[in-house]
Amino acid sequence: MKKLLTIAGSDCSGGAGIQADLKTFSAYGVFGMSVIVSVVAENTARVISIQNITPEIISDQIDAIYEDIGTDAVKIGMLSDRDCMEAVAYKLKQYRPEHIVIDPVMYAKNGSPLMKQEAVGTLIRDILPLADILTPNIPEAERITGITIESIQDMEEAAKRIADQGVRHVLIKGGHSLGDEATDILYDGQQMYYFTEKRIHTLNTHGTGCTYSSAIAAGLALSGNLQEAVKQAKAYVTTAIRHSLNLGSGPGPTHHFYDLYQHGLRQSDSTKLI
Repeated sequence: MKKLLTIAGSDCSGGAGIQADLKTFSAYGVFGMSVIVSVVAENTARVISIQNITPEIISDQIDAIYEDIGTDAVKIGMLSDRDCMEAVAYKLKQYRPEHIVIDPVMYAKNGSPLMKQEAVGTLIRDILPLADILTPNIPEAERITGITIESIQDMEEAAKRIADQGVRHVLIKGGHSLGDEATDILYDGQQMYYFTEKRIHTLNTHGTGCTYSSAIAAGLALSGNLQEAVKQAKAYVTTAIRHSLNLGSGPGPTHHFYDLYQHGLRQSDSTKLI
């Protein structure tokens, strides 16, 4: 069984962060592990507070994984401050995992900031060059590049600028754009690849970025083919959004196990599993 590690924040409401990552890993049939870097008290409506884990505990968690089980791929999500980023970067350079997928989480779905402004420079200098693929949404790509993104051409330019900062592959996600289609652009330093799905008009998109990047990481571990991993992850997250859950007063979570529920764990007279 492939072994996947998520390094990210904990979302107590279960829709995003390591909770979404581990659900995605399970849906893909891989073994999920986690390094918690922040504990976020949040729900669908707001972020109440954030408690960052000390760099020492972050480092110890990573050591615990690699001295025993190891990984086939790593997904990195929310890294809220410089100390956290420096600890993670040091350990990843030490252990050199085969695949690293980085989702540069900067905002909660309700717009609350999750990354300190002074940490953005550290993200660009120490974290981005570690990525086999970086998966920013439009607001995150704007913050990294300093440009305004209003079109496919702007997304392409942002991808090029991020690649110029040492990132091997950049996936600009178009979920925040307007229109009836959601197009994501993958840039490998030479060529652009486009992944388009019909837009699903719902507010229930809490944790979609976490889910998408975790699905890419799982797909990379399973196949080693990045384009195929992105294609399958796009289809997976689209299904999860289409069958999202109307929970809470704000943007609800996606349904990570919809296909499993439909085909593998249906309620029956003999087995009351759900």
